[in-house]
Amino acid sequence: MAGKASRAAGASILWVEGRWNSNPAFVPALLQKGFKVDRVSTGKEAVNKVKGKKHDLVVVDAASMRTSGTRICQSLRERVNGMPIILISDPERGVEKDFDCANEILELPFTQRKLINRIGPLLPEDEDSLLKAGPIYLDLDAHFVRVRGKKTTLTPRLVRLLKELIDHSGEVVKRNDLFKKVWRTDYTGDTRTLDVHISWLRQAIEKDPRDPKLLITHRGVGYRLEIEPAKN
Repeated sequence: MAGKASRAAGASILWVEGRWNSNPAFVPALLQKGFKVDRVSTGKEAVNKVKGKKHDLVVVDAASMRTSGTRICQSLRERVNGMPIILISDPERGVEKDFDCANEILELPFTQRKLINRIGPLLPEDEDSLLKAGPIYLDLDAHFVRVRGKKTTLTPRLVRLLKELIDHSGEVVKRNDLFKKVWRTDYTGDTRTLDVHISWLRQAIEKDPRDPKLLITHRGVGYRLEIEPAKN
């Protein structure tokens, strides 16, 4: 918890809220904890803000705007893919079950502590331990990957496998080379375990693991990490 607390100091939050302020105590509590909070009142203002200013996280208080907030979150995700988003939802309006443009969805009512506890893990990690490749954010120390708002904890071996693929993005990495480097052995007689680990990685990074767009198979050869161009 100490590491999360240290990241809070100076972290910048873009807070989007409408005229029906649902929880005025939230922002003062964040300021007291050392966060910097930049407030806007519409989705359009939020999108314009993230164009030119660096924020570590966005909170969309949809309840205060009497909307589901899904369109705002989608617009923000399109503009700054990878930026963490927390959506505050009104239980009477709800959010689609498969909605994936917010990292966290908090349904009112909830406490200040719950909000702060959800913010902590979404803040940027130490840059020395963070690998970025397109929409993929891999934390080598904390052993997690975040892709388009989806955060998944990985085993140390999966971290090494993903790192190897990131290090050779756009290239076909041979199966035997992956097995040797990730499993650190010259024995490659049974590479079925590699297939299983590739499947687990796809569960973590793909929107639809059955139709992979990022981790591509080259049959009989190996695998390629296909990184999408970053959006300006």
